[in-house]
Amino acid sequence: MQFTSEQRLDGGVLEREFTLGEIPGTLWTPASAAPVPLILMAHNNGLPKKDGRLVARARHTAACGYAVATIDAAGCGDRPRAAADEQVRADLRRAMQAGEPVDGIFEALVGPLVEKAAPEWLTTLDALLALPEIGGPVGYSGWTALGIRLAVSEPRIEAAGFFAGGYVPLAQREEARQVTVPLLVLLQWDDEGNPRQRALDLFDSFGSKEKTLHANLGGHTGTPWFELEDGCRFLDRHLK
Repeated sequence: MQFTSEQRLDGGVLEREFTLGEIPGTLWTPASAAPVPLILMAHNNGLPKKDGRLVARARHTAACGYAVATIDAAGCGDRPRAAADEQVRADLRRAMQAGEPVDGIFEALVGPLVEKAAPEWLTTLDALLALPEIGGPVGYSGWTALGIRLAVSEPRIEAAGFFAGGYVPLAQREEARQVTVPLLVLLQWDDEGNPRQRALDLFDSFGSKEKTLHANLGGHTGTPWFELEDGCRFLDRHLK
């Protein structure tokens, strides 16, 4: 892991850009000198790690005493995208404009993104836990489809927060029954891109003995800020 830039933010949070082979990422760490727990904060498929909403969440979470990391996995952000993936995205835009069914197209797009992203996140996790300022345990926050795969395959993840918006491939819907870590799931009740009942069915599928659903009125990007504060309290209960 090579750090390429750094800046000190308000409250003493240190923001550093890094590269790990071909993987670009950002790490935020609090002012505390003691080793701190780590949060893997994954953006939704295709968005960049510099997305404003993700950066705001990461900085706030770091100020609450966590190391927070995000990466642009394969096919996301500024990384090269396969021609086949770009064709699927074009098909998706066309179908949505025409009002046609899109679940099959989402399946063809999101499923491969999860398969590509998960190994790179696990490689990043290994490198991050080798840093002296990070002591674990590990939590996850963000993209549900990827989070399900990581929560099932990586025992070092001890708690997770999922955003119920966005398409979850069939494979991950089946894997959801194997998720057993404590969960906090956020649902926007009027999310125009994600049928409410499908999100509720997914929540019901999770195998966790402790799982909490917070539903708020509003569309896909309207999650209230106070949910971030509640999310940090959730992490405190399970990782500190």
